[in-house]
Amino acid sequence: MKDKSLPRRRTFLKQAAAAAVIPMTAASQSRIAGANRRIRVGLIGCGGMGGGDLRDFLRVGNTECVALCDVDDTQTAKMKEMVGKGFNQTPALLTRDFRRLIEQKDIDAVIVATPDHWHAIPTIMACQAEKDVYVEKPLSLSIGEGRVMVDTARRYKRVVQMGTQQRSGSQFTDAVEYVRSGKLGKIRLVKAWAYQDWMGNIPVLPDEPVPSTIDYDMWLGPAPRRPFNRNRFHFNFRWYWDYSGGLMTDWGAHMIDIANWGMGIKAPRAAMAVGGKFGFPDDAEETPDTQQALWECDGFSMIWEHATAIGKGPYDRDHGVAFHGNNGVLVVDRGGWEVYPETETVKRRKTYRMAGEPRRGPSGEESHLAHVRNFIECMDSRQNPRSDVEIGHNSMITCHLSNIAFRLGRRVEWDADRERFVNDPEAQKMVTREYRAPWDLKKLAG
Repeated sequence: MKDKSLPRRRTFLKQAAAAAVIPMTAASQSRIAGANRRIRVGLIGCGGMGGGDLRDFLRVGNTECVALCDVDDTQTAKMKEMVGKGFNQTPALLTRDFRRLIEQKDIDAVIVATPDHWHAIPTIMACQAEKDVYVEKPLSLSIGEGRVMVDTARRYKRVVQMGTQQRSGSQFTDAVEYVRSGKLGKIRLVKAWAYQDWMGNIPVLPDEPVPSTIDYDMWLGPAPRRPFNRNRFHFNFRWYWDYSGGLMTDWGAHMIDIANWGMGIKAPRAAMAVGGKFGFPDDAEETPDTQQALWECDGFSMIWEHATAIGKGPYDRDHGVAFHGNNGVLVVDRGGWEVYPETETVKRRKTYRMAGEPRRGPSGEESHLAHVRNFIECMDSRQNPRSDVEIGHNSMITCHLSNIAFRLGRRVEWDADRERFVNDPEAQKMVTREYRAPWDLKKLAG
């Protein structure tokens, strides 16, 4: 399905896209200017999302994969085979060290699809090397990392897109436009959730020697040194605090982003959270398999729910966002959106406050491909992309505040303008995280 009008179909999106234009340096201009320009791409992180990202980059056309990087040689080999068989291309550089990829002068764009604890450093270094960056969600592992990523992108005038592809899905665009139209009336509550029944119990496994095909020290990078354990490696890294923030930052990065977009907020005023390992208390995961968060925002409240290994979320959907207005409730997920009219009872008679809207599915180009296309178009136009690095940072602040409140076991207050906790030194320490030597975020940021 293709919808060529998608990038232009919403007036407010055009205005937002035009609000910031990123100047192009002479080096960048010489690399990608011209009607027959060919964008040369390097991929850092050859796992599942890295493969999906790279595949859509090559599907867009006028793109060439020139370098692959992964600390696991088996991952790199599979990606090289995909690029060869699927697109008849042969990457010139295969490496375990992302710095070798970034230093290549002929690379125009870098895809960062590593585990979460490795998102910040490659993104920052790629920006410093005058390369544009498509970085997977969640943008950062900490609020402090996200701020440095935004500042670096701005300083070096780079296009940086976070991989929250829902921003390029027609159903989410339509839903947000409806929310902003005022038809729902005053919105007093926003709910977001992810109930993932396919994410289940992770059995405890013993530590083991590092396989010869893996550079484990590089995989750990700035994270604390620990013995090699397959439970903490590849996909399951997201259930450990050293590398990720659990389902809150995994799916919260998507759903909270839509909530923020619809309500037009930067960050909440305060956060609290409860939950725990209630479904599988003795399995290998660290992050909660069940969690609820509550954020205080100006004029409305926002609630998050998540659970693994069960799938019956609000409105009988395993994921979604619901905007509760005085007149009606709009519910949106990856399958579509609809509006349920609110009711009122007058003299024992129940009436509806508005007409509902039937469920409408997505239309046009698939959201992930459209998201990649938007990034590539912005490399030429120098406009900020739909999931610009600062948009991603703001949405991740909300997620990180929830996890900080959960880990502290109490309510925390946030100053969105200063990006600081209010009179809370203990919480403030968690805005950044300690890096393992030789990695140093402050030194890298200059």
